[in-house]
Amino acid sequence: MANQQQNPLFSWLYDEVSASITLNGCLFSRHEEASAPNADLRLRLVYQDAQCQGDIAEAVLSCAKPMSLAVITRQNDLSCIELCLDKQAGQKLADVLAERDDIEILYIGGQQPRLDQPGLLVMDMDSTAIQIECIDELAAMAGVGEAVAEVTERAMQGELDFEQSLRQRVAKLAGADAGIIDTLCGQLPLMPGLEVMVAELQAHGWRLVLASGGFTPFVGHLKQQLNLDAAYANELVIVEGKLKGEVIGTVVDAQFKADTVLRSAETWQIPVGQRLAIGDGANDIPMVQAADFGIAYHAKPKLQAAADAAIAKLDLRVLTFMLVNLA
Repeated sequence: MANQQQNPLFSWLYDEVSASITLNGCLFSRHEEASAPNADLRLRLVYQDAQCQGDIAEAVLSCAKPMSLAVITRQNDLSCIELCLDKQAGQKLADVLAERDDIEILYIGGQQPRLDQPGLLVMDMDSTAIQIECIDELAAMAGVGEAVAEVTERAMQGELDFEQSLRQRVAKLAGADAGIIDTLCGQLPLMPGLEVMVAELQAHGWRLVLASGGFTPFVGHLKQQLNLDAAYANELVIVEGKLKGEVIGTVVDAQFKADTVLRSAETWQIPVGQRLAIGDGANDIPMVQAADFGIAYHAKPKLQAAADAAIAKLDLRVLTFMLVNLA
């Protein structure tokens, strides 16, 4: 990796085989992911650019406390080191690096979900699995973007609940050519890291589900594209090639999404501790709380407060670093 030769700590971690090293008068030892030592705090630092290594090393050395380190590898090109250390030193380290927008800081608990055992991940779609809000894009394509935005704003102000907001926004689409659905399906921008994350989880026998307050054509498209196990969303009514401005069937709201976690876990007999959910908005709070491990992705503050962990700086590739591999 670039920058290692100028960085004794990372040079030792990646290039040497010795079990320990003393730098600045402080002893550093190494461990493997599957045999992390007991410590007050277990941190992972995930980063993309090797240029981060100098600042990470400086922060680590400034703690002036013995610690054990490991290199954590996953099936993607992000880098990660794990540190097992004193709680006070660990918090100091996290505080020093917290303001950086290119380093994700992860806290690893004693009962962390395991990558090497089958699990379940239930994902929100809009602004989580894909980079857009489908209703907004459909509205823009139908020429009613501003009208739909007004309803969205009322919902955000708490004047409407999700189902009221959904039905009022969909009503604005009445009369639009249904062809805009196929057009949008053909250009859905996947969230960075989604495909890599999905492939790695599937390689370890995980079940992957979409639960969206959006619409069935889009979750169906993603389900097929990514070979997901199930996908749930709201069904638009189409009559003679035109959107009727209505949805039919059970509305996929916050409670439905939460129930999807529990139903899916029961269907595939996913053990307690291995049931995950990820989303970005307040409507995802019940879902991430229903999961054993709920993740906020570039999320609104309310969801971040409710979740067990957050991906706030990098992309979805970070998710598998949140899991432990004890194989």
